[in-house]
Amino acid sequence: MPATLTTVQAITKEIYGPRIVETLDDEVVLSKRIEKTSRGVVSEVGAKYVTFPLRVRRNQGIGYRNENEQLQAAGQQGYVSVRVPLRYGYGRVHVTGQTMDLVDENFNAFADAMTREMEGLTEDLVKDVNRIMYGNGRGVLATLTSTPAASLTFTVANTQYLELGMVVDIYDLTGLDVEDTAQITNIVGLTVTVATVVTADGAGRVLVRTGNAEKEPQGLASIVNNAAGLLFNLDGSVEPKWNSTVNANGGVPRPLSEGLMILMCDDIRRAGGGKPTAIFSDLASRRAYFNLLSQQRRFNEPKKYDGGLVGLAFHYGAREIPVVEENDAPPGIMWFLREDRFTIYRDKPWHWADRDGSIWKWVANFDAFEALTKQYWEFGVDARHSHGKLADILAG
Repeated sequence: MPATLTTVQAITKEIYGPRIVETLDDEVVLSKRIEKTSRGVVSEVGAKYVTFPLRVRRNQGIGYRNENEQLQAAGQQGYVSVRVPLRYGYGRVHVTGQTMDLVDENFNAFADAMTREMEGLTEDLVKDVNRIMYGNGRGVLATLTSTPAASLTFTVANTQYLELGMVVDIYDLTGLDVEDTAQITNIVGLTVTVATVVTADGAGRVLVRTGNAEKEPQGLASIVNNAAGLLFNLDGSVEPKWNSTVNANGGVPRPLSEGLMILMCDDIRRAGGGKPTAIFSDLASRRAYFNLLSQQRRFNEPKKYDGGLVGLAFHYGAREIPVVEENDAPPGIMWFLREDRFTIYRDKPWHWADRDGSIWKWVANFDAFEALTKQYWEFGVDARHSHGKLADILAG
């Protein structure tokens, strides 16, 4: 009996459905580590958000009195309720009707085409999730450093997260209005070429994947922070215990030192956050730390730690903390993290939408079909003060 679209839908769901989860586990260091911790993943998220109480005040009904003196006023613990909303992520696959015709003519050729599409989308999702987990939820990919008005080219501060074929929105300086939408056709150094003329006038504008602004999950840039403003529904300027420790140098790069790294660990401990379990950095900051070890003739070979994490050792007291590099980590920053204080909230892992029993949907008015994979999720934290950010590190 020849293969049909119905059998292909079942095969696709069975074979390709789990691939997304497996690749995330194997290829994304930060996500992999978070998922392996005791609080790694929570799937019982209920409706649109997750809530949990956070203790932010001690009972101050404590005092000492003289004999027969009135006692101090009673106190109580202070709590606030943190509300974590879910973000809705999607990936789409588009195949032509001609490809679908291969089901009857040459099933192996069809399976090969589907493998390329499904696994390609899987890899793209993995890359995008990795970027998001270092971001701030706004979706910013790059910042303009030139004035591209009426031009097909402009320069940006960093092309790390830009890709050929990506369609981006360029926002004005308020971050509220889209001035241009364009597709990237070339990237050379820090110069970006797009397919349509850009009218934005002035540096400082930001690039966001089209439609994504303020809709992505939170990442380390917003979670490990002490700036005023909301994270989820809690303002760090109102509840300072909610803030992380940040050690920056006003944007001026400075040499890395073990003293700075020890100070960061000390400050986190003084804030009641305990000791970091891992330090994540970009490649250049990892090289800066490697150079420190080399200059001091210290052991500088990567070690393998529990859970498969590999990195250089940083000694803090009696503990060895792994220093782990990530290709997608932003430049000049080391993140000092207590991994068990993070949680990935989601309704379920990435999965193919088949509510009507079919993965493949006909594209109206076209000889083509599409499949949709999705995940409703958020990168959350219950003890923001357990983490630190050491910024403005001079590249090694």
